[in-house]
Amino acid sequence: MKIAVLPGDGIGTEIVAEAVKVLNVLELPLELEEAVVGGAAYEAKGHPLPDSTLQLAKDADAVLFGAVGDWKFDKLERALRPEQAILGLRKHLGLFANLRPALCYEQLTHASSLKPELVAGLDILIIRELTGDIYFGQPRGRRTAVDGHFPGAEEAFDTMRYSRPEIERIAHVAFQAARRRGKKVTSVDKANVLETFQFWKDIVTEVHAQYPDVELEHMYVDNAAMQLVKAPKKFDVVVTGNMFGDILSDEAAMLTGSIGMLPSASLDANNKGLYEPSHGSAPDIAGKGVANPLATILSAAMMLRYTLAQPEAADRIESAVRAVLAAGLRTPDIYSEGTRKVGTREMGDAVVAAITGKTITG
Repeated sequence: MKIAVLPGDGIGTEIVAEAVKVLNVLELPLELEEAVVGGAAYEAKGHPLPDSTLQLAKDADAVLFGAVGDWKFDKLERALRPEQAILGLRKHLGLFANLRPALCYEQLTHASSLKPELVAGLDILIIRELTGDIYFGQPRGRRTAVDGHFPGAEEAFDTMRYSRPEIERIAHVAFQAARRRGKKVTSVDKANVLETFQFWKDIVTEVHAQYPDVELEHMYVDNAAMQLVKAPKKFDVVVTGNMFGDILSDEAAMLTGSIGMLPSASLDANNKGLYEPSHGSAPDIAGKGVANPLATILSAAMMLRYTLAQPEAADRIESAVRAVLAAGLRTPDIYSEGTRKVGTREMGDAVVAAITGKTITG
């Protein structure tokens, strides 16, 4: 099983190293090959997604990704910015379904910004469509306005668009996931304002007819954002478009205590996937050894479960993470009084120890 390892920028190199350490201790037949991506690739090869990196990702069975981005690249033209690497991988690999589980571990209810009783037992799966919407819609650009409120002024524009097949396939992913969980899907849209999302709502409703055992509710995105902080446990599976999913999944991450705990999977039609933590490259803490590697380690577990058909190995990683948290180890983002603050490497070592049956010192 070949895995393309793309650490990227900032804390990406640190957290991916810990996930690789965990994968290696499982003694599975894995072939891991590393390549540059993002800002590191731009500096080394003049492009955030070099042909060699893209080819490696295409040839691999799965991709383990860190994070890309750094403020020092913000003045580059958009096509050369580090973030274009992840957008390019999604496009070229056909990764249309982003799965982001928001799970609040028992030991971290205090770390959430909400009251413990609101998040205890929280288990939401946010499914975000990845290849359509305003992120990829054409036309886009800048021009001189010929109408509107300020004709003759410079303006910028992007196009929000979805096709029927794009909506149908992500709806099927959501309903099938719900069948394995609580059998409820909340489809998030803005159908009261946007024609694109009236279309979305209509098609999701049509697809729902094939899943009579699953409950479907529709919710406007502004209300969904409010309900996530008011009554988050009312949600089971949330399915939405690219932009809304980007925002809501980060909001849901903070319900769990830290975005450093949130893994994600981006899948194609055959369950080949790119696996990455939901957080960014955090250049402000890069190199300090304080980043939380658990989201990346849990992303590796998702990779074993969804793409590599190794559910027992995935269970071992997830159980090890629970054991480490139960032992009281915490990186700074989830630290509280009465627990022991550890760094990136020490947290990774603790997960390895839990997998191999060694004692974890809390």
